[in-house]
Amino acid sequence: MDRHIKANRDLWDEWTLMHEDSKEYDVEGFIKGKQTLDPIEVSELGSVKGKSLLHLQCHFGLDTMSWARLGADVTGVDFSEKAIDFARRLSNRTGIKAEFIHANIYDLPNMLDKRFDIVFTSEGVLVWLPDIVEWAKIISRFLKRGGKFYIREGHPFSKIFDDEIKTCEFKIRYPYFTPKHPFHFRGAETYTESTRKIEPMDWYEWNHSVSEIINSLIKAGLRIDFFNEYTYISSKVFPFLIRREDGNWTLPRDMGEMPLQFTLLATKV
Repeated sequence: MDRHIKANRDLWDEWTLMHEDSKEYDVEGFIKGKQTLDPIEVSELGSVKGKSLLHLQCHFGLDTMSWARLGADVTGVDFSEKAIDFARRLSNRTGIKAEFIHANIYDLPNMLDKRFDIVFTSEGVLVWLPDIVEWAKIISRFLKRGGKFYIREGHPFSKIFDDEIKTCEFKIRYPYFTPKHPFHFRGAETYTESTRKIEPMDWYEWNHSVSEIINSLIKAGLRIDFFNEYTYISSKVFPFLIRREDGNWTLPRDMGEMPLQFTLLATKV
């Protein structure tokens, strides 16, 4: 296994344990019936009742099982064994029917022989993928002809700026286009509050431009139905963002506007 992927997998195994009891994931709320999908996702993807849905990079499956609650026949995939184990336990505890597969998505074609009506993925996944062209091929591989791929993701443009700066200003820190080598990070915290502590760990990320994402999907045989951009996002990606009444985060009014997330729907032709 590539050392970058292995480091990231080990990180997500530890992050899973930190996320299980975090306020942000609110697992107990989910068990009681809470919906975890973003309203944009539900609105733009439309009814999933009676449809088969493959969720790539599903973590421990809250969104996966939320789609099941809306009537989809769901399969979730993640490279963290601890995340998949927890997803299966939650499925059993809630009685929500869902299949969960422990796999790096690049290995998935060797482990799963099925086509789906929908392939879904959501915020915070693309930076963990070194090869976006192969990612698009895998999406196409698992879609039925006429099937839909949907993604809601942080906007690549927003990822070029320093996300640790303390002042209310933008400072370019990272390249926009995919670098030759991944960005290296090291730390002992996750993006949620947690009582669990870990030793500092290494991880690696890759940025992918909008053109690379779209062109990879087109080359893989998908037709782009829409590409939408939004000035708000569900996570606080910069320390100076302000929270809206709906819980999303956006720039202070005096800083103007910029795209913080995008959504894309594509059809396999």
